Amino acid sequence: METLGNDFPILNRPLADGTPLVYLDSASSAQKPRVVIDALSECYESYYANAHRGVYQFGVQIDEALEGSRERIARMIGAERPEEVIFTSGTTMSINLVAQAWGRSQLSPGDEILVNEMEHHANLVPWQQLASQSGAVLRHIPLTDDGRLDLEQLSECLTSRTRLVAVTGMSNVLGTLNPIGRLVEAAREAGALVLVDGAQSVPHAVVDVLNPQVDFLAFSGHKLYGPSGIGVLYGRRELLEAMDPFLCGGNMISEVGLTESSWAELPAKFEAGTLPVAQAIALGAAVDYVLGIGFDEIGRIEGALLSEAQQRLAEIPDLVVHGPAIEHKGAIVSFSDERVHPHDMAELLNRKGVAVRAGHHCTMPLHARLGVVATTRASFALYNDSSDIDVLVDGIQYARKTLRRD
Repeated sequence: METLGNDFPILNRPLADGTPLVYLDSASSAQKPRVVIDALSECYESYYANAHRGVYQFGVQIDEALEGSRERIARMIGAERPEEVIFTSGTTMSINLVAQAWGRSQLSPGDEILVNEMEHHANLVPWQQLASQSGAVLRHIPLTDDGRLDLEQLSECLTSRTRLVAVTGMSNVLGTLNPIGRLVEAAREAGALVLVDGAQSVPHAVVDVLNPQVDFLAFSGHKLYGPSGIGVLYGRRELLEAMDPFLCGGNMISEVGLTESSWAELPAKFEAGTLPVAQAIALGAAVDYVLGIGFDEIGRIEGALLSEAQQRLAEIPDLVVHGPAIEHKGAIVSFSDERVHPHDMAELLNRKGVAVRAGHHCTMPLHARLGVVATTRASFALYNDSSDIDVLVDGIQYARKTLRRD
């Protein structure tokens, strides 16, 4: 465990007051290992150029590095072809791309999009907008009291008018791991497509887009130990080829006339303008780093941390840990404390060097379902260890004593 922590320069530097950093906000954005930082620096220092523009030495080198990264990402998620991997700015852009490039042409008044109450706003608001524009209807899979999809009502939610099921692979608040295989099977029977928001799930476990075969998968580089500003949309080739581009401009065209244009082949059709090339290359380095450790090892580390954190927080009086039992969730613990507001909790934990997130975490409907305005969230990654949980628990007790209400 110490070896992995040493791979991340920022985790080995104390805060301004000398307090050691305990970083428990990886669900928001993961820290970067040295190999990713080096890959980013090397690109800028040694061979930076715009991609797919120049035949000079740097131009060729940048193209090879970029496409090499695309190929590694495709292999990691099990895509059949590298051109099914589209570089975007992140999960939000990827989902909006599908909503506009697929949804505008495919949805008619009365068609249905199936979502649920645990979704991040990035996998909810785009569908709200699309429904408003197209006349489609949003339907919702209910949640059980412990924060899982109520699959007993799935058959009532999926109808002959359902065109798309949009679902997170892992809740960014509850940690709930959704049964993608069962949802895909049910969606296929109804003739619907499936989009998975993999922002939280992709960094933690093996993802194979062919088993079960999803139609779209969106995820972000910055949660996968890569740079910010880069993300991925996977789409089945036949779907991507049938879709019109979302953004138009340079690089995504085949021919341009004064009154009409034709589009480039995949993936260029959806990569208008100048890509964040260095970030895309560094994302490939992040993929190599994660695969070098292995998802089995990552799962072992994070599973042990989740089990310990869930148990120890459950022992604290008047503190409620939200979400299902650990066998149904990933390495996220969100909690409410009757004695301390989440924002106060986060600030007082910060005084002890503990970085957590407090608020609605871009899931206001979920928090309404939970009956709370905000929660405090601790999220774990491969660089955390049991001592971080010790500091977290001590920090919670410190916050409760500081704001004691007699």
